[in-house]
Amino acid sequence: MDSVKRIEKLKETARNLKREITALYYSLSHEDLGLTSKILIGITIGYALSPIDLIPDFIPVLGYLDDLVILPFLIWLALKSIPDQIMEEARKKAEDDPVRLRKNIPAAVTIILIWAGLLSLIIYRILN
Repeated sequence: MDSVKRIEKLKETARNLKREITALYYSLSHEDLGLTSKILIGITIGYALSPIDLIPDFIPVLGYLDDLVILPFLIWLALKSIPDQIMEEARKKAEDDPVRLRKNIPAAVTIILIWAGLLSLIIYRILN
């Protein structure tokens, strides 16, 4: 029975993270939000939606490190940069109107090309 409770707790945590990402998305359009916050939110949302992980999931144990540590850290960091009033409004909007993503092939290709470019740059720097 203990494992069932753990699974339910993990599911609830995942729902909360999804809700917070939606709230971050809505807070991004607030006119009083600073540039630093907008950059942090953009990085967080981009990483959350990216089809490519920093650490591939097929690597045992470490593969889920980004899902368990990096993404929650980015969310926490972005949330800390946003004034409470803006976040309250964004959370309310996220509750009332959750975002439904549709498949977007051009966006997926763009993200893959960005990751490939960054990886190529890193490899180039290491070899030269």
